[in-house]
Amino acid sequence: MRLILIRHGQTSSNVGGLLDTGEPGAHLTELGREQAAAVARTLADERIDAVYASTLVRTQQTAEPLLAERGLELRVRDGIREISAGDLEMRGDDEAVRAYVGTIFGWAQDPDRRLPGGESGHEVWQRYDDVVAEAHAEGVGTAVMFSHGAVIRSWTAVRAENVTAEHAAYNPLSNTGVVVLEGSPREGWWAHLWEGEPLGGERVEDTAHDGPAAEPAPHAVGR
Repeated sequence: MRLILIRHGQTSSNVGGLLDTGEPGAHLTELGREQAAAVARTLADERIDAVYASTLVRTQQTAEPLLAERGLELRVRDGIREISAGDLEMRGDDEAVRAYVGTIFGWAQDPDRRLPGGESGHEVWQRYDDVVAEAHAEGVGTAVMFSHGAVIRSWTAVRAENVTAEHAAYNPLSNTGVVVLEGSPREGWWAHLWEGEPLGGERVEDTAHDGPAAEPAPHAVGR
Protein backbone atom coordinates (compact mmCIF):
# COMPACT_ATOMS: atom_id res chain seq x y z
CA MET A 1 0.00 0.00 0.00
CA ARG A 2 1.13 3.53 -0.80
CA LEU A 3 0.31 6.36 1.61
CA ILE A 4 0.55 9.99 0.53
CA LEU A 5 0.18 12.11 3.67
CA ILE A 6 -0.35 15.79 2.87
CA ARG A 7 -0.58 18.68 5.28
CA HIS A 8 -3.48 21.07 4.62
CA GLY A 9 -3.11 24.47 2.98
CA GLN A 10 -2.56 27.72 4.82
CA THR A 11 -5.28 29.01 7.17
CA SER A 12 -5.88 32.27 8.99
CA SER A 13 -4.82 30.53 12.21
CA ASN A 14 -1.51 29.58 10.59
CA VAL A 15 -0.97 33.22 9.67
CA GLY A 16 -1.77 34.22 13.26
CA GLY A 17 0.48 31.51 14.72
CA LEU A 18 -2.38 29.97 16.70
CA LEU A 19 -2.74 26.45 18.09
CA ASP A 20 -5.99 25.75 16.25
CA THR A 21 -6.66 22.03 16.72
CA GLY A 22 -10.39 21.87 17.54
CA GLU A 23 -13.35 21.35 15.19
CA PRO A 24 -14.20 22.80 12.78
CA GLY A 25 -11.06 24.95 12.74
CA ALA A 26 -10.12 27.83 10.48
CA HIS A 27 -10.78 27.93 6.75
CA LEU A 28 -8.11 28.19 4.07
CA THR A 29 -6.75 31.59 3.13
CA GLU A 30 -6.57 32.65 -0.50
CA LEU A 31 -3.02 31.30 -0.60
CA GLY A 32 -4.24 28.10 1.02
CA ARG A 33 -6.70 27.57 -1.85
CA GLU A 34 -3.92 28.21 -4.35
CA GLN A 35 -1.84 25.61 -2.54
CA ALA A 36 -4.73 23.13 -2.72
CA ALA A 37 -5.02 23.64 -6.47
CA ALA A 38 -1.26 23.10 -6.80
CA VAL A 39 -1.58 19.77 -4.98
CA ALA A 40 -4.03 18.50 -7.60
CA ARG A 41 -1.71 19.58 -10.42
CA THR A 42 1.35 18.05 -8.77
CA LEU A 43 -0.39 14.68 -8.32
CA ALA A 44 -1.71 14.61 -11.90
CA ASP A 45 0.31 11.51 -12.84
CA GLU A 46 -0.19 9.70 -9.53
CA ARG A 47 -2.52 6.73 -9.31
CA ILE A 48 -5.00 7.44 -6.50
CA ASP A 49 -7.61 4.99 -5.23
CA ALA A 50 -9.02 6.86 -2.23
CA VAL A 51 -8.87 10.33 -0.70
CA TYR A 52 -9.22 10.94 3.03
CA ALA A 53 -9.44 14.10 5.11
CA SER A 54 -9.76 14.84 8.80
CA THR A 55 -12.81 16.29 10.49
CA LEU A 56 -11.25 19.76 10.40
CA VAL A 57 -12.53 21.88 7.55
CA ARG A 58 -9.11 22.95 6.29
CA THR A 59 -8.17 19.44 5.22
CA GLN A 60 -11.47 18.97 3.41
CA GLN A 61 -11.03 22.26 1.57
CA THR A 62 -7.48 21.26 0.59
CA ALA A 63 -8.84 18.01 -0.86
CA GLU A 64 -11.51 19.68 -3.00
CA PRO A 65 -9.48 20.35 -6.17
CA LEU A 66 -8.11 16.81 -6.23
CA LEU A 67 -11.57 15.33 -5.68
CA ALA A 68 -13.05 17.44 -8.48
CA GLU A 69 -10.33 16.34 -10.88
CA ARG A 70 -10.50 12.63 -10.03
CA GLY A 71 -14.23 12.26 -9.43
CA LEU A 72 -13.64 10.54 -6.10
CA GLU A 73 -15.71 10.81 -2.92
CA LEU A 74 -14.06 12.17 0.19
CA ARG A 75 -13.69 9.88 3.18
CA VAL A 76 -13.72 11.99 6.36
CA ARG A 77 -12.10 10.36 9.38
CA ASP A 78 -11.55 11.75 12.87
CA GLY A 79 -8.47 9.61 13.39
CA ILE A 80 -6.23 11.73 11.14
CA ARG A 81 -7.09 15.07 12.76
CA GLU A 82 -4.43 17.26 14.36
CA ILE A 83 -2.98 16.51 17.78
CA SER A 84 -5.10 18.27 20.37
CA ALA A 85 -3.63 21.33 22.04
CA GLY A 86 -5.89 20.73 25.04
CA ASP A 87 -5.98 23.71 27.38
CA LEU A 88 -3.61 25.60 25.05
CA GLU A 89 -6.19 25.74 22.27
CA MET A 90 -6.07 28.97 20.20
CA ARG A 91 -3.05 30.31 22.04
CA GLY A 92 -0.16 31.60 19.96
CA ASP A 93 2.32 32.83 22.54
CA ASP A 94 5.82 31.39 22.60
CA GLU A 95 5.31 29.54 25.89
CA ALA A 96 2.26 27.69 24.56
CA VAL A 97 3.87 26.76 21.25
CA ARG A 98 7.02 25.52 23.02
CA ALA A 99 4.90 23.37 25.35
CA TYR A 100 2.86 21.93 22.47
CA VAL A 101 5.73 21.05 20.17
CA GLY A 102 7.96 20.01 23.04
CA THR A 103 5.35 17.57 24.36
CA ILE A 104 4.78 15.99 20.95
CA PHE A 105 8.45 15.40 20.27
CA GLY A 106 9.02 14.38 23.86
CA TRP A 107 6.89 11.30 23.15
CA ALA A 108 9.97 9.55 21.82
CA GLN A 109 11.06 9.23 25.48
CA ASP A 110 7.66 9.26 27.18
CA PRO A 111 4.63 8.46 24.99
CA ASP A 112 2.29 8.66 27.99
CA ARG A 113 3.04 12.35 28.45
CA ARG A 114 0.21 14.75 27.63
CA LEU A 115 -0.67 18.41 27.73
CA PRO A 116 -3.42 19.40 30.18
CA GLY A 117 -6.66 18.49 28.44
CA GLY A 118 -4.74 16.87 25.58
CA GLU A 119 -3.81 13.43 24.26
CA SER A 120 -0.97 11.02 24.89
CA GLY A 121 1.31 9.75 22.15
CA HIS A 122 -0.20 6.27 22.33
CA GLU A 123 -3.72 7.66 21.85
CA VAL A 124 -2.71 9.77 18.84
CA TRP A 125 -0.80 6.98 17.10
CA GLN A 126 -3.60 4.46 17.67
CA ARG A 127 -6.30 6.62 16.11
CA TYR A 128 -4.09 7.28 13.08
CA ASP A 129 -3.30 3.57 12.86
CA ASP A 130 -7.01 2.78 12.77
CA VAL A 131 -7.63 4.89 9.66
CA VAL A 132 -4.61 3.47 7.86
CA ALA A 133 -5.64 -0.07 8.80
CA GLU A 134 -9.16 0.56 7.51
CA ALA A 135 -7.82 1.66 4.12
CA HIS A 136 -5.50 -1.32 3.93
CA ALA A 137 -8.26 -3.76 4.85
CA GLU A 138 -10.40 -2.38 2.03
CA GLY A 139 -7.65 -3.08 -0.47
CA VAL A 140 -6.81 0.55 -1.22
CA GLY A 141 -3.62 0.58 -3.28
CA THR A 142 -2.78 4.28 -3.02
CA ALA A 143 -4.44 6.53 -0.46
CA VAL A 144 -4.05 10.29 -0.22
CA MET A 145 -4.70 11.50 3.32
CA PHE A 146 -5.08 15.23 3.89
CA SER A 147 -4.01 15.67 7.47
CA HIS A 148 -1.96 17.98 9.70
CA GLY A 149 1.67 18.87 10.25
CA ALA A 150 2.26 17.75 13.82
CA VAL A 151 0.36 14.47 13.58
CA ILE A 152 1.96 13.47 10.26
CA ARG A 153 5.43 14.13 11.67
CA SER A 154 4.73 12.30 14.92
CA TRP A 155 3.02 9.25 13.39
CA THR A 156 5.62 8.83 10.66
CA ALA A 157 8.44 8.93 13.21
CA VAL A 158 7.05 5.95 15.12
CA ARG A 159 5.75 3.90 12.17
CA ALA A 160 8.31 4.40 9.38
CA GLU A 161 11.39 2.22 9.81
CA ASN A 162 13.70 4.78 8.22
CA VAL A 163 12.46 7.97 9.92
CA THR A 164 13.78 8.84 13.36
CA ALA A 165 12.11 10.98 15.99
CA GLU A 166 14.99 13.42 15.62
CA HIS A 167 14.38 13.77 11.88
CA ALA A 168 10.69 14.45 12.43
CA ALA A 169 11.41 16.97 15.17
CA TYR A 170 13.95 18.98 13.19
CA ASN A 171 12.30 18.76 9.74
CA PRO A 172 8.90 20.47 9.71
CA LEU A 173 6.24 20.22 7.01
CA SER A 174 5.10 23.47 5.47
CA ASN A 175 1.51 23.85 4.34
CA THR A 176 0.91 21.15 1.68
CA GLY A 177 4.21 19.48 2.48
CA VAL A 178 4.03 15.70 1.93
CA VAL A 179 5.33 12.40 3.26
CA VAL A 180 5.06 9.32 1.03
CA LEU A 181 5.29 5.83 2.53
CA GLU A 182 4.89 2.27 1.31
CA GLY A 183 4.19 -0.86 3.30
CA SER A 184 1.40 -2.27 5.42
CA PRO A 185 0.16 -2.21 9.02
CA ARG A 186 1.55 -5.69 9.57
CA GLU A 187 4.90 -5.43 7.78
CA GLY A 188 5.61 -1.80 8.67
CA TRP A 189 6.27 1.31 6.61
CA TRP A 190 9.15 2.79 4.65
CA ALA A 191 9.23 6.50 3.83
CA HIS A 192 10.22 7.25 0.24
CA LEU A 193 9.74 11.00 0.40
CA TRP A 194 9.72 13.68 3.08
CA GLU A 195 9.04 16.92 1.24
CA GLY A 196 8.80 19.74 3.73
CA GLU A 197 8.13 22.46 1.16
CA PRO A 198 4.69 23.03 -0.41
CA LEU A 199 3.69 20.89 -3.37
CA GLY A 200 3.76 23.26 -6.30
CA GLY A 201 7.01 24.96 -5.35
CA GLU A 202 7.97 28.51 -4.50
CA ARG A 203 4.96 30.08 -6.20
CA VAL A 204 2.70 28.89 -3.37
CA GLU A 205 5.22 29.09 -0.54
CA ASP A 206 4.84 31.17 2.63
CA THR A 207 6.99 29.41 5.22
CA ALA A 208 6.89 32.45 7.50
CA HIS A 209 3.18 31.81 8.10
CA ASP A 210 2.97 28.02 8.39
CA GLY A 211 1.76 28.05 11.99
CA PRO A 212 2.92 26.26 15.17
CA ALA A 213 2.69 22.75 13.66
CA ALA A 214 5.63 23.66 11.44
CA GLU A 215 7.87 24.65 14.34
CA PRO A 216 11.11 22.61 14.60
CA ALA A 217 11.92 21.09 17.96
CA PRO A 218 14.95 23.31 18.68
CA HIS A 219 12.73 26.38 19.00
CA ALA A 220 10.10 24.43 20.90
CA VAL A 221 12.43 23.17 23.60
CA GLY A 222 14.55 26.26 23.76
CA ARG A 223 17.77 24.87 22.29
